[in-house]
Amino acid sequence: MSSAGPAGTDAPAGGPPAAGFLVALEGGDGSGKTTQQRLLAGWLAQRGHEVVATREPGGTATGLALRQVLLAPAPGAALAPRAEALLFAADRAQHVAEVVRPALARGAVVVTDRYVDSSLAYQGAGRALPAAEVEELSRWATGGLVPGLTVVLDVDPATAAGRRGRDAGRPGEDRLEAESLAFHTRVREQFLDLAARAPARYLVLDAARPADAVQHRLREHLAPLLPVPSGPARAVAGRP
Repeated sequence: MSSAGPAGTDAPAGGPPAAGFLVALEGGDGSGKTTQQRLLAGWLAQRGHEVVATREPGGTATGLALRQVLLAPAPGAALAPRAEALLFAADRAQHVAEVVRPALARGAVVVTDRYVDSSLAYQGAGRALPAAEVEELSRWATGGLVPGLTVVLDVDPATAAGRRGRDAGRPGEDRLEAESLAFHTRVREQFLDLAARAPARYLVLDAARPADAVQHRLREHLAPLLPVPSGPARAVAGRP
C-alpha cells in the first residue's frame, strides 16, 4: 500500500487531502491497543487537538451490528473466509464514510483501533485468502485512505493469550481470539512483514514492555508528524 500526504489519502475518489491526521493502531489480540489508544487520545487532547478515538469493527451503529456477526462465538456453521473479509470491508467502508473522513476534514486527529492492515493480517495471512485480493477490497472500501502513521504493537501470541486470560474485564474470547496459536503466529508475521515493506509509514513497538514506556515512544515518534491544532481542543470521542 502506498504512503501519501498528511492525512494519508492517496485516491482521487476519496476527495482532496484532509486537514487532519489518521493514526492506526494494529497488532494481535491482547497487544494493548485499547490501552495505548486511551493514553494517546488523552495526550493529543492536552496538546489542543480534536481527537476521535474509534475502532473496527464497530465504529458506527452499522458496524456494531456487523461486529456481533463477525466476533460473537459461533456455535453453528463457521463464517466462510470470503464472507468474513467482505463483512469487515463493509464495516470499514461505513466507518470511513461516516466517522473517519468527516473528522479528518475538520482537522481532527483520528486514532483507530484496527484498520486495513488487520484485514491483510487476519483474513489474508490468517485465513490464507489471496493477499492482493484482500488489499484491493480494502482499498476500494476506504477510497484509498491510508493512515499517516500505522503503529504495530508487536507481542508474542502466547504472551498475548496469557494477557487475555488475566484480563478480568474481558467477557471471554471472541471468535478470532479463540483461533489457534498457529493462526495468531501467521497474523503477527504478516503485521511485521507489512511494516518492513513501508518503514517510513510504520512504527513497530515492543508491546511486551510496560504500557507507559510504549506510549512514550509512540508520542516521541508521532509528535513531529502532527498538524498544528486547528482550534480549541474538543472532548475525546467515545465509541458507539
